[in-house]
Amino acid sequence: MTARRKTALSYADVVVHALTLPMVEESTSYGTPALKVRGKLIVRLWEDETIMVVKTDWDERERLLATYPDVCFLTDHYRNYPYVLVRLPLISASLMQSMVTAAWRLVAPKSLQTGNDAAPADASKRSRE
Repeated sequence: MTARRKTALSYADVVVHALTLPMVEESTSYGTPALKVRGKLIVRLWEDETIMVVKTDWDERERLLATYPDVCFLTDHYRNYPYVLVRLPLISASLMQSMVTAAWRLVAPKSLQTGNDAAPADASKRSRE
């Protein structure tokens, strides 16, 4: 499966979506632009502006790596952390939105998640492209 799109996404597209979620704020992490909820990282740019680091859980990370091998990858540094690296030029808007929303759900207070219909209940409800 592939999540390719005709026009490459940028980090600005990620920010636009993330800021629709409650309590997301722009910040920095390791000197790069980042998005956090109450100081907890959900997304950041990696070492260049075409790759982002997204918080995930272990099972979902394995699913993403297997399902979207051209989009999602790891480096040795991230093998022991619940994050996945994502190539922005290759990801579709819907998959990006799903991943960012799932990352938000991992760190956002439960009180914010109830009644937030914009956020899928869990990562398994992501659209499969």
